[in-house]
Amino acid sequence: MTIADRIQHLRKAKGISQEELADQIGVSRQAVSKWESEQSNPDLEKVILLSEYFEVTTDYLLKGIEPKTESREKGAQDARIYAAAATALNFMGLVTAVMIWIQEQVPGAVAVGFLFFALGCAVYAVGQILGEAGEHKASARKWFFAVNVWILLLMPLTCIFNLAGGILNRTWWTLSPFPQLQGMNSLKLAGLCWLCYFGICVAVDVNILRKGKKW
Repeated sequence: MTIADRIQHLRKAKGISQEELADQIGVSRQAVSKWESEQSNPDLEKVILLSEYFEVTTDYLLKGIEPKTESREKGAQDARIYAAAATALNFMGLVTAVMIWIQEQVPGAVAVGFLFFALGCAVYAVGQILGEAGEHKASARKWFFAVNVWILLLMPLTCIFNLAGGILNRTWWTLSPFPQLQGMNSLKLAGLCWLCYFGICVAVDVNILRKGKKW
């Protein structure tokens, strides 16, 4: 493996484009492209910057000597484990809130759900901070958002539409110049809510999958 191969491998493992790497190092995208295609080699200053950015040694970049995994020695964890635990907490929060609402129909159900969400997101954030840099962290970030947008968005969106429905119901008498709003009953609001929910979630997932590692 040449220095060109190592730079390309480290860049892809970090999930960034040539242009993003160029911005971080302070060179043009063409320079990074030439490095990876073996048309030129980075000078010593850029090698140092690359080693600091990728958290590897200059010996690894120049000679292929495997770096010491300092992050693992310091107790770094797999960020995917944190993301999975965070997703489980968020899902538990949603299920718990729904069950409490079905049985009691009290506003506290929403508060319980949001409490779980806050804890789940905190666990995810800890994983991103303590997790080992590289492909695993990028994968954890990608799939956490792809899955959790479906979990985290449902309750807030439902609350917003319920609030909107209550406002419309209380103010119909003031909306006589706008008869189209008077037809916005609870069934139509529910349909609009679900349409927005699926539309936003699908759009987020498509964007994540389209960008791939660059996301």
